[in-house]
Amino acid sequence: MAKGYGRRMGGKGGMGGMGAMGGMGGMSGMLQQAQKLQQEMQKTTQELLEKEYSASSGGGMVTAVVTGAHQLRSLTIDPEAVDPEDVEMLQDMVMAAVNEAMRAADSDRDTAMQQLTGGAKLPF
Repeated sequence: MAKGYGRRMGGKGGMGGMGAMGGMGGMSGMLQQAQKLQQEMQKTTQELLEKEYSASSGGGMVTAVVTGAHQLRSLTIDPEAVDPEDVEMLQDMVMAAVNEAMRAADSDRDTAMQQLTGGAKLPF
């Protein structure tokens, strides 16, 4: 019975014709690829965290610059946008500019990670 079982599995002792070390070379290559991908992802992540993204609102009256780490680097407000009678509009323009800059940072990060992983979703 042992002989028949071996033949059904590829005739090489149940290894499907790969031999005792055939699968290990492939595993080593996969590990090297995974390590390379991890290094590339770490480098790209660091670059994206330091990169700056700018967005404006109110027709350019308010401009926000944020980093990929969502830190506000600068906020420029045109003096004409300051109306003591309508502070809410200025607040809305500031929020819109900051939020759009953060969305740009997130979109850039997502695109970069998709390029590195070939579009595969990773568990982290």
